[in-house]
Amino acid sequence: MIKTTKKLALLALITGLAGCGETLPENPLTEAVDDTKIKASYTSKPDFRAFKDVNQKKAAFFDFLRPAVEHENKRVERERQFLLSIQAKLDSGDKLDSEEYDYAAKLGKMYQVALEGDSAAKTIAKSWLNEMLNRVDVLPEELVLSQAANESGWGTSRFAVEGNNYFGQWCYRAGCGLVPASRTNGATHEVAVFDSAYLSVQAYFMNVNRNRAYVDLRDIRAAQRRTGQMIEGTKLAEGLSRYSERGQAYVDEIQSMIRHNNKYWRQG
Repeated sequence: MIKTTKKLALLALITGLAGCGETLPENPLTEAVDDTKIKASYTSKPDFRAFKDVNQKKAAFFDFLRPAVEHENKRVERERQFLLSIQAKLDSGDKLDSEEYDYAAKLGKMYQVALEGDSAAKTIAKSWLNEMLNRVDVLPEELVLSQAANESGWGTSRFAVEGNNYFGQWCYRAGCGLVPASRTNGATHEVAVFDSAYLSVQAYFMNVNRNRAYVDLRDIRAAQRRTGQMIEGTKLAEGLSRYSERGQAYVDEIQSMIRHNNKYWRQG
């Protein structure tokens, strides 16, 4: 669970502290989050099929993916802090510099929200900032890890073992992934293959944060921020009915997994 408010977020921006006590570099434009170590830590993975004890298997699975989730949330938090900083700057009547404007355009492209503004005057439309802040936000570990466990069969599915795919992400270009054995006649999708589990987590974050299928989840999260509530996985799961053909039954199952495995989640 992650608790944040706009006031606290702005305070974090000023002090350089993230919500859970991590120190962030002062300039998100020049000091990118280093992903060298996180990539190196995912050059291999445990054989989750070898675990006989259920609790040990769960702990190992969550501990394996948690660093990737934390890393992605740190990256997203940096991006959000930047957006809040330019929002404050524009609200005070100040103009952005060229570097800030260019970085905003880069983030807009990444999150598939074309920048609305005046490049000459270095101003940005409030509607663009609002949509970006709706998308560029953290995802609670209990939600991410529960979905990973559900979609990958606790890391034992063919797609997790052979393709490092822990979230059932699809791709649509021939040869882009693994062909599901149960794929219906006429269907062309494949299950995406990733070089590492970390890249699967990264793709999941971008999928949930920008795919129009999950706008409900993002709206729930934005509402929680506005009211100072916890950004909490059980509530956000309500916006995942389109993640699976099972619809509400899938949502119920993810929520049940979050509650059932509560002892494994790190609070704060």
